[in-house]
Amino acid sequence: MLNEIKNKIDAELRAYAAGLETAYGLRRISPVLSGHIREYVLRPGKRVRSCLFVAAYLGYARAPRPGLYRTALAFEMLHNFMLIHDDIIDRSALRRGAPSMHAQLDRYLARYRNLKFTGSDLGIVVADCIYAMAIEAFLAVRENPAHKEAALRKFTEAAVFTGGGEFVEMLAGARPIGKIALRDIYAIYDLKTAYYTFCAPLVVGSILAGAPRSQISLLTGYGIDLGRAFQINDDILDMCAPESQTGKTSLTDIRESKKTLLIWHAYRNARLKDRRAMQRIFDKPAPDRKDMEKIRSVVNGSGSVTFGRGRIRSLVRHAAAAVSRLTMKKPYKELLSNLPSLILKA
Repeated sequence: MLNEIKNKIDAELRAYAAGLETAYGLRRISPVLSGHIREYVLRPGKRVRSCLFVAAYLGYARAPRPGLYRTALAFEMLHNFMLIHDDIIDRSALRRGAPSMHAQLDRYLARYRNLKFTGSDLGIVVADCIYAMAIEAFLAVRENPAHKEAALRKFTEAAVFTGGGEFVEMLAGARPIGKIALRDIYAIYDLKTAYYTFCAPLVVGSILAGAPRSQISLLTGYGIDLGRAFQINDDILDMCAPESQTGKTSLTDIRESKKTLLIWHAYRNARLKDRRAMQRIFDKPAPDRKDMEKIRSVVNGSGSVTFGRGRIRSLVRHAAAAVSRLTMKKPYKELLSNLPSLILKA
């Protein structure tokens, strides 16, 4: 079921990318802008957000409406917008197994001299264009106007919440590790990951289909639980997995002083000597590879990865309880029931 939805989304994405010139005349504006957007949005991806939106809609709708899969692309475009900004903030060189947008633009700009702007500056502009495209794509579906308006409000809310989560996370990076509470970490996870990756696609799809509020509430709880589990899993991958597996730069959480669940747990369970070393490293403006390996060693030695995996299992069980109460069509309910095992690989 998930692969079937994903294949339709990928086909729609290819058609969308091919039609960018007709829709916006981007190549006439700038071949560089057009080419970079086209290449970036067509990179292979899981399309999780778009798939969940379609699944939630089809789970409650009487029948699919024209334009559904074009509207689903709004979540993919929103995701691309977020990734470009996130990579600029994190100074990440890789995304989806290829250079990040700002890194690609830096390579392009290398042919010029005495520039007063960088690939990151251009990357911000590219991302802004992609966000505008996301809003336009959302309007494609031919549905009940009241449902469509309510769904669009939730879609834009997701963008605000995600930006707020990024903002709060960056400020948390400036605070001492010992001052960060578990609720602070979960608040960041919920805003930055859970809402826009899981809650928003499910809620927006179900609202568009006219689902009852009780079902929307269950989908929200499911999305929060799965989103937290997904983020903890991502933290583990950043800490443990090679870049060849993740397709992005590793140990970025440490370099950017992000206070993840693993860091929180390691600090509270490490020896005093190691706690002091962790804080010294996080206080540095630019930790080097040796510093990052030191923190990875403390995390691995404190049982934090095992702790994180335990939290993932607990959250997945809670999410399963919410799924059991859903009244959506059986194939889509089963999809949500099986989703954790498909996306969590820590």
